[in-house]
Amino acid sequence: MLQGFLQLVIALLILLAVAPFLGNYMARVFMGQRTLLDPVARPLERLLFASGGFSNQSSMTGGQYVRAILVSNLVMGILVFAIFMFQGVLPLNPTGLSAPSWDLALHTAISFVTNTNQQHYSGETTFTYFSQVGALGYLMFTSAATGLAVAIAFIRGLTGRPLGNFYVDLTLSITRILLPLSIVGAIALLIAGVPETFAGPAVAQTLEGATQYIARGPVAHFEIIKELGENGGGFFGINSAHPYENPNNFVNLVTNLYMLIIPAGLILTYGIMAGRPRQGWLIFGMVFIFYAVMVGITAVGEFQGNPIVNGILGSPAPNLEGKEVRFGWALTALWAVSTTGTMCGAVNGMHDSLMPAGGFTTLSDLFLQIIWGGQGTGTAYLFVFLILTVFLTGLMVGRTPEFFSRKIEKREIVLASIILLAHPIAILIPGAITLAFPETLAGISNPGFHGISQVIYEYASAAANNGSGFEGLGDATLWWNLSASFSLLVGRYIPIIALVYLADSMAHKQPVPETAGTLHTDTFLFTGVTAGTILILGALTFLPVLVLGPVAEGFLLARGF
Repeated sequence: MLQGFLQLVIALLILLAVAPFLGNYMARVFMGQRTLLDPVARPLERLLFASGGFSNQSSMTGGQYVRAILVSNLVMGILVFAIFMFQGVLPLNPTGLSAPSWDLALHTAISFVTNTNQQHYSGETTFTYFSQVGALGYLMFTSAATGLAVAIAFIRGLTGRPLGNFYVDLTLSITRILLPLSIVGAIALLIAGVPETFAGPAVAQTLEGATQYIARGPVAHFEIIKELGENGGGFFGINSAHPYENPNNFVNLVTNLYMLIIPAGLILTYGIMAGRPRQGWLIFGMVFIFYAVMVGITAVGEFQGNPIVNGILGSPAPNLEGKEVRFGWALTALWAVSTTGTMCGAVNGMHDSLMPAGGFTTLSDLFLQIIWGGQGTGTAYLFVFLILTVFLTGLMVGRTPEFFSRKIEKREIVLASIILLAHPIAILIPGAITLAFPETLAGISNPGFHGISQVIYEYASAAANNGSGFEGLGDATLWWNLSASFSLLVGRYIPIIALVYLADSMAHKQPVPETAGTLHTDTFLFTGVTAGTILILGALTFLPVLVLGPVAEGFLLARGF
């Protein structure tokens, strides 16, 4: 017991130590200040800017920024879909794989271009090395960079500055942040035993004399951007539970931290870029407490184990179903909360086998989207809640709400409401349709309350751009591929469009002078009110689903059913 909880504490302390350094570095990158990578990165960036035709780097309007996002993502999605459909005749196909079905290829292309990486397939038996590296690996960088660019534009707009140039922000996100960290991380993974090869499957003879084919591939570099970019899509079907993706506790710790450092650091980046480091640290502290509480709830639930199994054994025992023994209950619980809190989606254990407490926390992470949030866009969600909190507190005291000395008016509240309403619409509507036809559409493997969690989790994962699954769900069907694609698109692009227009609206407002009655947002009181607003809005929207899923399942287990 003590060792498991000690592992959790150590991981949390390392995160606290690393996040400030990356947060400060990202602020310097996007504020145009000097960094250690300038001698290497600047010549490459000049070449990319010149060849891309945006060497003037002029700032974009909100409409231009949105169009740049949508057009670039559409082109990337079509390119990757074409690679999937023609992978049978493309190189790096040692096992002779043919093209997947059109609906699976469409879902996968949409899933990766939206930074979700929801997988209705097993990578080693569906996609070639070329598709995995040239298509999926490519989108792991560009989709993550898109989210980072949106977050930086949003921060600029909130503080009254021009939004910037999308293509410049996209390039800087890759050359200054994602690529350097990926190179360092991939080398560490190689040293730790993660394979990196274009050779075909290894052939082995078993003791019984049978032939066994062991899948392998260029995993190390794929694995590190999977975590760093909040992508989560595994090279192998069982993701980070596979010994080639996650062979030992060192790799498990490194990859867990990699999925946390950018979204955690971005909160502090906001404080620096906005000139309000105190507020950045207060928000960071609020989210860290949320995260630590979620980890604690999940870990305690897994440590206590299944009461029915404990009754059979005659003594309490941790829940080890669906877990890799080398990670155990503690590190699986930590990873489950990290991957759903950061919108990464990688898994090192079966979420379908988590105790109801774990199901509650992982679903709650997907519903709230701010613990720690997705790659960039999750950080922006935090500030949407800040704006709503300013609006609500302003109404309480009878003052026109202001944020960064700019008035929050009808347009901003409408856009913020669109951002928050798109998420439940993308989850609850397709979820209700699917549950209405459990025999023909849902593919539920575990009926009852757990089956409700399976279905809602799949759509919540898609809408939150997370990608993880409860599994045990027959999702490799036309219905799931198309309906999940709807949630992927709504959950990604409607909030992004609204975020950019909200930032653009704030950037064009004239600042008003502060007075004695101005609400200060860098206080413990305001941060506490923000935390309450997040919990209340999340509870009002999704509490019925949580009650019908993991909460009801927990009561059943407690009663011995």
